[in-house]
Amino acid sequence: MGDATDSVAKENLSGAKVSLTWAFVALIAGNAALASGPLFVRLADVGPVAAGFWRLALALPFLMLLAMRQGGFAGLRGQPGALWLAIAGGTFFAADLAAWHIGIGMTKMANATLFGNAASLIMAAVTLVIARRLPSGAEALALLLAFAGALLLLRSSGEQGEARLIGDLLCLLAGVLYAGYMLSMQRARGVLASWPTLALSTAAGVIPLLLFALALGEQIMPGNWGPVVALAFTSQLIGQGLIIYALPHFSALVVGLTLLTQPALAAMIGWLVYDERLTALDLTGGVMLAAALVLVRLPSRAKPSTSA
Repeated sequence: MGDATDSVAKENLSGAKVSLTWAFVALIAGNAALASGPLFVRLADVGPVAAGFWRLALALPFLMLLAMRQGGFAGLRGQPGALWLAIAGGTFFAADLAAWHIGIGMTKMANATLFGNAASLIMAAVTLVIARRLPSGAEALALLLAFAGALLLLRSSGEQGEARLIGDLLCLLAGVLYAGYMLSMQRARGVLASWPTLALSTAAGVIPLLLFALALGEQIMPGNWGPVVALAFTSQLIGQGLIIYALPHFSALVVGLTLLTQPALAAMIGWLVYDERLTALDLTGGVMLAAALVLVRLPSRAKPSTSA
């Protein structure tokens, strides 16, 4: 009897290890897929905002199918607030993609990816303001490193021309807008499952991106569909899908560490494809900002205050 129990326990442990291994592979692969996004934005023969439109529009039918398989939108009954939160999230995401895609064409791919991922730092700062509390030691260090690292990156870009500095600032704006998207989506997720929430926000972002691309006079219809199809599948479906699958298996710190593969891979792609070389200031600022992204994901040890 004891041998049988031990055998079952070993099989369960072995299965858990295999599951964790696949989850880690999914986490790395998801980040790698997202890191390739800036390349496809540059390769697309449409405008940068139009590329964002196709990223959402081409992925939307698949997201709707996944949403229906996860229960659909029944959770919205009697909860109109959740619908408006998802729409707000989609609007923030559309503005994020517009700013980020324009910035990608103006600055280095490594800078674009680092600044685009600054949302977690911005959300940490917003959380501190809402909670009306001072940051913990790790949070304070993360914010200081992020501020100093961003200044170094901006200074390096400024030395390489005004256009590159504007590109950095647009990507930083994208990080702020993405934080608005995440805050809206977190509240909407209290009512809806993950795929329905993502499908609704994606649908809400399609029209604003199309209207903005038309207002800018961008080319909308691609002559070569390859880059925009690749962008939709790598960034909106494969990248986000794999990370959504892997998130429950790991701590925020592990997720934060693997997130750093994105700017590293983006820098490598930029160097190999566009000969984008990083200066000493770029490397120093990038390391500082990357360290801040990890630190802000450390679990807070601050104890909640108690009232009498």
